[in-house]
Amino acid sequence: MKFICAKDYQEMSRKAASVIAAQVVLKPDSILGLATGSSPIGIYEQLVVWHRQGDLDFSQCSSFNLDEYRGLTADHDQSYHYFMHQHLFDAINIPAERIDLPDGAQMDAAAECARYDAAIAAAGGVDLQLLGMGLNGHIGFNEPDEVFSKGTHCVDLTTSTIEANKRFFASADDVPRQAYTMGVQTIMQARKILIIISGENKADIVREAFFGPITPQVPASILQLHPDVTVVADEAAFSKCRDLI
Repeated sequence: MKFICAKDYQEMSRKAASVIAAQVVLKPDSILGLATGSSPIGIYEQLVVWHRQGDLDFSQCSSFNLDEYRGLTADHDQSYHYFMHQHLFDAINIPAERIDLPDGAQMDAAAECARYDAAIAAAGGVDLQLLGMGLNGHIGFNEPDEVFSKGTHCVDLTTSTIEANKRFFASADDVPRQAYTMGVQTIMQARKILIIISGENKADIVREAFFGPITPQVPASILQLHPDVTVVADEAAFSKCRDLI
């Protein structure tokens, strides 16, 4: 693992965006695995700036997203389809036909998960996967469990995840109870992984995930086994493992 410490969220976002930008410049037809939530917004803002300045061209890129709420249509303002178009896709030149996310409106979970895994495989796999990490060590919607998940699957969201996401909805009652998510195995098959973490409230799980035992009770801990992982975090998130990095 490579650890990059940033002063704050803004610097973390710039440093992480630089990793993605380098990937696109060196391999213009990169397959990008993208994430949603509050953590990557600063990254996407920086990528848009560089694109508008003429420094980044996404015209040959393809993308797959980590997850999507089951039961939300693509035009729902809290769907991850909507989020990605709002924060990135509508502002860059990535072709629409090369954008793929799980289809939250598809209620046949087995069929949609199989379609998504087949699409990733047909594209040749993900070159660079962007991740965030939850307070319990979840990546995507892969929550603590008895085993590591494999392919794309439908998950029941935990109470803590619903609580964390309720700020995006009118109330906790409006948060969907299920989501489609790439499995841990799918994530681990990406050729490179970039994980971003910000805030003192993540300091305990950063130490546990990256310097503790590898266990499905802390899903992100499996990243210790990946050959090419870059962790970009701010000083607050790294505050409890400065002796280890």
